[in-house]
Amino acid sequence: MMHHYDEPVCLISIVAKILNIHPQTLRQYERENLICPSRSGGRIRLYSQRDIDKIKLILRLTRELGVNLAGVDVALRLKDQMETMEKEIAELRHALAVAKNATTVPPEKSLVTTRSIYEMVIFEDD
Repeated sequence: MMHHYDEPVCLISIVAKILNIHPQTLRQYERENLICPSRSGGRIRLYSQRDIDKIKLILRLTRELGVNLAGVDVALRLKDQMETMEKEIAELRHALAVAKNATTVPPEKSLVTTRSIYEMVIFEDD
């Protein structure tokens, strides 16, 4: 059965077993606000695949790179900010491409010059 990436389906014991860590480690990450698993009606922690991937990143930062949990918090916040900015940049690039490919110019952006030539004919009374 396939689950959505953000669907909370795994219990803490399963996640701990998958990642080969103690459940207390996951509780510590939650206390440090590094992860925020969903809760069932009975207050049981449920983890999504997104949560598991984030925990893998935390483990990589702490185990392989020697970053402490305060540093992990900073790194995760920066990562979130970068993702937000990348999304904004993509939206702006799309809007720019749409504007460049538009066949008409919006009225507020257009400059219209008009030139009127009137010829005057004067009749003389004889």
